Amino acid sequence: MLSDVLGLTPEEADTYRTLVSVASATPAGLAELVGCDVRRTVRILGRLEGRGLAARSLGDATRFVASPPASALRALLIQRQNQLNLAELELDSLDEIYRAATRGRGTVEVVEVIHGSEVIRERVGRIQLGARKEIMNLVKAPFFSSGNMTDGATIERGVRYRVVVERGTLDGQVPSFDEIIEARAAGEEVRIADAVPLKLFIVDSELAIVPLLGSASTAKAGALLVHESSLLDALIALFESEWEKATQFVTSAGALRNAPVIDDLGAQILSLLLTGLTDQAIATQLRTSLRTVQRRIRHLMDSVNVQNRMQLGFHTARLGWLEAGRDDTGEASRRNAPPPAAAEAAQ
Repeated sequence: MLSDVLGLTPEEADTYRTLVSVASATPAGLAELVGCDVRRTVRILGRLEGRGLAARSLGDATRFVASPPASALRALLIQRQNQLNLAELELDSLDEIYRAATRGRGTVEVVEVIHGSEVIRERVGRIQLGARKEIMNLVKAPFFSSGNMTDGATIERGVRYRVVVERGTLDGQVPSFDEIIEARAAGEEVRIADAVPLKLFIVDSELAIVPLLGSASTAKAGALLVHESSLLDALIALFESEWEKATQFVTSAGALRNAPVIDDLGAQILSLLLTGLTDQAIATQLRTSLRTVQRRIRHLMDSVNVQNRMQLGFHTARLGWLEAGRDDTGEASRRNAPPPAAAEAAQ
């Protein structure tokens, strides 16, 4: 923490912690405690002394004592905060210069072409880290990454994250249902569509990445980076249209509204059923048996007194069972818990 926040190297932080824990120490004695070469320890002590974190003992100039952490570290912390404040002002200034420059872009400069799957992944990761307000994502195969659907740290900063997943990707088990649960627990809003027209990644309504058709595993993969323009406006409108048409998706019973009393597994089966997945695909995603899925669907139909699945879907839509906001209820506790289907998998 000292090295991350206050700019100390790991060696400097460890040496200071050790010096704080003793009344005083010679360079040789401190080197033995830290497990470091004496000459290296002498250089580290010199840097700590220069930062005001260490001083020579008044009674013996060959020994060193630690400066009081409350005063010495607070001074460093204030200095770092001042540096961050100045950096933020510089960032705002650069952002204004950038926006002024983009307004003068010509037609050719509105769109950049990115080549290579590794470059695309790096660029997506970079603009995602820089997101301030919202990320919008249309997901379909092939994928450029098999990792998590989103960056939890981005959402923790207050960035809204909306994603529409093409139903066919669930049939292929990428992303997996566990990944969707993890993303929902982090605060991501997920909807499922029969199909999406293209892969799309939009950040803060300022930048969009449109991967081009082709194999994502080859160096020939490419993508378009679209800056603010009427083309970007059209892509944003496309996402909003797909978002409105897509099926709401929940992963816990607590996210259902006006629904009969069911558990998380029942809510997940209902949600996947309404996206159009087959019973077998649902069973595969939830790692349970086909018999369990079919029995649970029959129980849902009986609970609302309908005769078939079409009526169940109509009943669900009419009563607004899935018309909830972010599905936060009960998700955090499920991250490390086994899937609810595990207890019924053998049935």
